[in-house]
Amino acid sequence: ENHVVLMAGGLGSRLASLTSNCPKPMLKVGNHPILQTIIETFKSFGFYKFVISVNYLSEVIESYFKDGKEFGVEITYIREKTKLGTAGALSLYNESNGLPFIVMNCDLLTRINFSELLEFHSKNKHMATMCLRQIENQVPYGIVTVEDHKIVKIEEKPVYTYFVNAGIYVVNPEMLKYVPQDKNFDMPSFFESLISHNET
Repeated sequence: ENHVVLMAGGLGSRLASLTSNCPKPMLKVGNHPILQTIIETFKSFGFYKFVISVNYLSEVIESYFKDGKEFGVEITYIREKTKLGTAGALSLYNESNGLPFIVMNCDLLTRINFSELLEFHSKNKHMATMCLRQIENQVPYGIVTVEDHKIVKIEEKPVYTYFVNAGIYVVNPEMLKYVPQDKNFDMPSFFESLISHNET
């Protein structure tokens, strides 16, 4: 019964000519648009209620998926009049059934187990959950640490590990009060607002 909110309103400007007549979520990887693969992946985990936020070339997306019946799911749309960022469209999300919902960017192909994600979120009693990806970055030089004009340490081509935002989230509906109404607002800012209000 949990909703899946898919953010599909971006311009995809970094893909230049590929997205001049086709929104990025509708670009094909294999035989299907990315967005179709995303929906089918969620469906394989039992999710069937989708809300798609659209803006750029929205008619391409809506004419393809319609109400979702052809794909065995239910689809409604949030129609952004202006670009609202990766979180701003949530201010127009008014279909909450009181359950945590998943938010995901529509340019991602992932093998994450969405059922386990939802279970993790609920088990830990989080107000919002951000999926992270661990990346490693190797510095191609020797790193020298100097104190008082003396070399105290040399690290040859060290590898640093970071966690980065993976663009997949779970949000409790009561946290939507921290999303400004109808304004451009991104998910990192949303989580910063939650942290500042001790909603962790």
